[in-house]
Amino acid sequence: MENMDSTVIATSLPAIAADIGTEPISLKLALTAYFVALAIFIPLSGWVADRFGAKNVFRVAIVVFMIGSICCAFSDSLLTFVLSRFLQGIGGSMMTPVARLVLVRATPRNELVSAMAWLTIPALIGPITGPPLGGFLTTYLSWHWIFWINVPIGIIGLILVTKFLNAGETRNERPIDIPGLLLSAITFAGIMFGFSVISLPAIPTWAGYTAIVVGAVAGVIYLRHARRAEFPILDPRMFRLPLFRNAIIGGSLFRIGIGAFPFLMPLMLQLTFGLTPFESGLTTFIAAFGAILSKFGAERLYASYGFPRTLVAMSVLGCLLLAVNGFFTPAVPHWLLMAALLFGGLTRSFFFTGVNALVFADVDEAHASQATAINAVSQQLSIAAGVAVAGGVLEISSNFHGGELTLGDFHIAWFVVAAVAISSAIPFMRLPPDAGSDVSGHKIKTITKPAPVTA
Repeated sequence: MENMDSTVIATSLPAIAADIGTEPISLKLALTAYFVALAIFIPLSGWVADRFGAKNVFRVAIVVFMIGSICCAFSDSLLTFVLSRFLQGIGGSMMTPVARLVLVRATPRNELVSAMAWLTIPALIGPITGPPLGGFLTTYLSWHWIFWINVPIGIIGLILVTKFLNAGETRNERPIDIPGLLLSAITFAGIMFGFSVISLPAIPTWAGYTAIVVGAVAGVIYLRHARRAEFPILDPRMFRLPLFRNAIIGGSLFRIGIGAFPFLMPLMLQLTFGLTPFESGLTTFIAAFGAILSKFGAERLYASYGFPRTLVAMSVLGCLLLAVNGFFTPAVPHWLLMAALLFGGLTRSFFFTGVNALVFADVDEAHASQATAINAVSQQLSIAAGVAVAGGVLEISSNFHGGELTLGDFHIAWFVVAAVAISSAIPFMRLPPDAGSDVSGHKIKTITKPAPVTA
């Protein structure tokens, strides 16, 4: 629900803007408000889950997200719509990280790869199905339905969570780090806001760059604070764990490239291939099948080859399939484009299944909430950075020839984001072949010499 909602709104912005009496470019502030809310409240998710119980927080988060969706459907002005999206973001900030925490704590370590494969499927399908679903509902019903559809999904989710999840327990009584929370909020909100403004300019871009600088300065101050605090809201000492550190760094670099995909591909298909939003959505939907197919081979793949080798192979292959998009033109057979999208979705799903499990490979249960919150923040920042990089490349390239966006501009953007993302293989090359083997199930075969035979 959350992963789909974050993209379903994009195709409906013109219809919403016309209905509430504003400009589509101004309405993009609603997208920014959602991501800013995520950035502010995700760091709090681990502490709240430990204090009040993950199951309770998960249910409250679903309710808040539903209320935010209802408020969006009733919005009749730019201000009410932006505030409603911010409320949705508060619910979303607790929903996915806490759900991942529940999953990690309920799953034996040797089954974590399989569990992450199931979790990866909706994370990849959501952004792909969002645009065609939003286009369909807006075209044939009304834009309000892109929010009303969250209500029955949320109710079903509440029923299933209540019935099947264990009540869990509170984990600690550590005090909340108020200074750290404020500094982290300024850091991540500033960076997310800045990236959003740069990639989707609804206000002058100088404001975006200023926000990034403010966020970076607050981040430096936070790191100094966290070294002295007994219970920092996000503990940087987690990065002393080698598997956690390499998984976060490698996963973030890969997401910079992959985060640009839902932004670049629909634009390229619509602006240069001449497809309608609905047609482009149906084209990119094929990548979702690749994500689903990966579930049936992920566990066996990581058990056979281990985390490092598989992640290196999938990151390189996934980035090459990103770069391939830079060679497509309207003259290329459509089936060839869809085949590349299918295999791209497959490799991305294999990669994310493994890297999301590797994050927790050397994290004990007491620190799982910290790992979950840090992982969630890094995901949001890297995806926003991917969109900002892609948008920046398009703007710079189009400025060189002084006209509207051309197919060549998109080709350059694909090559740039692929080049950034392929660096994700480097952190995994540094790991030993059996890294995280208790999670992957991979066993290194050793050759032993037979004992000499004596007469």
